[in-house]
Amino acid sequence: MTSPTPDALLGPADVRELAAALGVRPTKQRGQNFVIDANTVRRIVRTAEVRPDDVVVEVGPGLGSLTLALLEAADRVTAVEIDDVLAGALPATVAARMPERADRFALVHSDAMHVTELPGPAPTALVANLPYNVAVPVLLHMLETFPSIERTLVMVQSEVADRLAAAPGSKVYGVPSVKANWYAEVKRAGAIGRTVFWPAPNVDSGLVSLVRRAEPLKTTATRREVFAVVDAAFAQRRKTLRAALAGWAGSPAAAEAALVAAGVPPQARGESLTVEEFARIAEHKHAGHEEQGPQ
Repeated sequence: MTSPTPDALLGPADVRELAAALGVRPTKQRGQNFVIDANTVRRIVRTAEVRPDDVVVEVGPGLGSLTLALLEAADRVTAVEIDDVLAGALPATVAARMPERADRFALVHSDAMHVTELPGPAPTALVANLPYNVAVPVLLHMLETFPSIERTLVMVQSEVADRLAAAPGSKVYGVPSVKANWYAEVKRAGAIGRTVFWPAPNVDSGLVSLVRRAEPLKTTATRREVFAVVDAAFAQRRKTLRAALAGWAGSPAAAEAALVAAGVPPQARGESLTVEEFARIAEHKHAGHEEQGPQ
């Protein structure tokens, strides 16, 4: 049995009224689909294991459905919103519906891809309903920029969720899977139906949990160097790594030398490799020349 929308959280009528008052029409360009179900946002907060001492950053809060549920559970919430109208309205929504928590809320009116600092204490968690057209770059940018984020739960298009959580050897394992794995242990954390959104999207959504690695990967290669190998390996998926990495290494022979030195078969393909193996390849870029120290 579903309970009625309690007190502060937004239900379907609230969302539509707010949108109408603001003259907001959800746009496809920004991938906007507003959550209209209070039980869903509570479930997201529970699945994210938000704690009373957490400082949560939320990207793309929209009209504030998830923001309010996060404010109920966390110590403080900082929302990053690119849309002028939505950014202008959210502080008033928080103040009206959760006045006792309004001083725990901060809004950053910006494109999340350009955010390099946040007000207040460092964030410990990222919880967001990410617009599917920018989900992966935004997620990777936030994880890179804010190393204090220990736990992440994002709602993304189901297909993107599958890609992020894919293991080596899977058909959908690719660049997002490897790069997310650089930072965190990644897994699917549930499915979200279409009816909890307004407007209802024509795709299903999924939850992805990312728990930051306790220890960074042990490698002498930098993140940039490792990601360059990953990008090269998947740019030509059907090719063997010897061929796919030829441009990156300088020649097929140099690619083969790096692969052999890293203990990776030159005939392997990118989709079979772990992030640790990509890191080893990056370390051995100059295996065919005289050994060079880490740059």
